[in-house]
Amino acid sequence: MKKRHFTFLGLSIALILALVYLLTPFHVKKAIIYWYPGIEDHQIFKNRTVAASDTPSTWPYAHHYNQYQLPAHWRDSIETYKSVAFLVIQNDSLLYEEYWDGFHTHSHSNIFSATKSIVSLLIGAAIDEGKIQSINQKVGDFLPQFKKGKNAQLTIAHLLTMSSGSNWEESYSSPFSMTTEAYYGNNMDHLISKIHITDTPGQYFSYKSGDTQLLSHLLTEAVSMPLAHYASQKLWQPLGARTPALWSLDTKAGREKAYCCFNSNARDVARLGALVLHRGHWHDQQIISEAYINAATTPASHLLDKHNQPVDFYGYQWWIAHLDGLTIPYARGILGQYIFVIPKKNAVVVRLGHKRSWQYKDHHPVDIFNYLNAALDIMEKKEEER
Repeated sequence: MKKRHFTFLGLSIALILALVYLLTPFHVKKAIIYWYPGIEDHQIFKNRTVAASDTPSTWPYAHHYNQYQLPAHWRDSIETYKSVAFLVIQNDSLLYEEYWDGFHTHSHSNIFSATKSIVSLLIGAAIDEGKIQSINQKVGDFLPQFKKGKNAQLTIAHLLTMSSGSNWEESYSSPFSMTTEAYYGNNMDHLISKIHITDTPGQYFSYKSGDTQLLSHLLTEAVSMPLAHYASQKLWQPLGARTPALWSLDTKAGREKAYCCFNSNARDVARLGALVLHRGHWHDQQIISEAYINAATTPASHLLDKHNQPVDFYGYQWWIAHLDGLTIPYARGILGQYIFVIPKKNAVVVRLGHKRSWQYKDHHPVDIFNYLNAALDIMEKKEEER
C-alpha cells in the first residue's frame, strides 16, 4: 500500500509540474533557461540579415596605428569589465584597436540598447525621404491603437526623447516584466498592443525600451519594409559596412527586437559614430540630413528628469556626456556597448564587452569615463610624437 501511495504522489507531482510548465508563458520559460542576456545571444534567436555593401570600404591605418602601449591603470580599467573590443578612430583612420576573449574584427556582438541610436538614425532617413512628415507627426497616423483617448496625444518626438508617459515597465530583474517579455518573447505585436499612455507625454524623461520598439513599428509601416532591410538600404550599404549585421527577431520572419538586438562588430558600428561625427555626411554623400543629426545629439532640455532638473544628457535616442569641456554624444548598451563621438577631437571610440559599471555620474555609467580618458590619452600621445 505504501509503495502505491508514493507512486500516486510521484505521478501527481509530475502532472502538476507538467501543468505549470504548459501554463508558463513562453518568454518566462526562455528567461529561466537563459536567465541573463549575453553578447552572443543572436545564437539563441532567429535573425534577419542587414546586408553589407557590395563595395565595402576599409578603415585606413593611422601612421601611429597600435603603437601606443596602454599603461597598466588603463588596461586594468578596460579589462575589469571584460571588454571584447576597444577601438579608437581619429581623422577617419584607425589609431588603436584591441580584442579579447576570442573576438576579432568580424565577430558578431549584440550592441543591445546602442541599437536604439540606430533606430533614431532610421527615423531621420524616413523623414528625409518624406515617408514621415516630421518628428511632430502623431504615432496614430501609423498605428491604429494610438488614434483615440490619451494614446492619441503621442508623437514621434515623444518616443525619440523617451517622454511617452506610457505604462511600459523597464525592469530587467523580473522574468515577468514587459522588457523581459520583449527580449525572450515570441510575439512583439501582442506585447506592443498592451502599451497605453498613462501620463501626459512630453513632460518627463523616463527611459523605456517600449518607446523605441514603437518607433520601429511605425517606421516599418512608414517605409513598407522590414527594419533590417531599411537599415541595410539607408545605413549599412551606404556606409560601406564590410560584414552583414544580424538583427534578432521575436520569431522566424517576425519583428526585429528594435530596442536592443543589433549584432555587429567594432569596426562596422564605428561607421555609425563617424556618420554622426560628420553630421550625416559620408564619402561625398549626405546619408542623414545635418539638421536631424544636430537635433538628435542636442539635449532635450524642455524635459525634466526624475529630480525635476532639465535634461542635459539625452537627445533623440542618443546619450550626451560631458568631459573636460568636451560634449560627447554616444550610443549605449546594457553590458557596456558604447559608440562615442568626440567632435572636438574628430574621433570615434568604440568599446564592446560583457559587463559595465552600475555606478552612475550625471546619468552616465562611470566606466565610460575610463574608456574616454584612455582614448584621449592615446590621441594625445600621438600628437606628442608628431
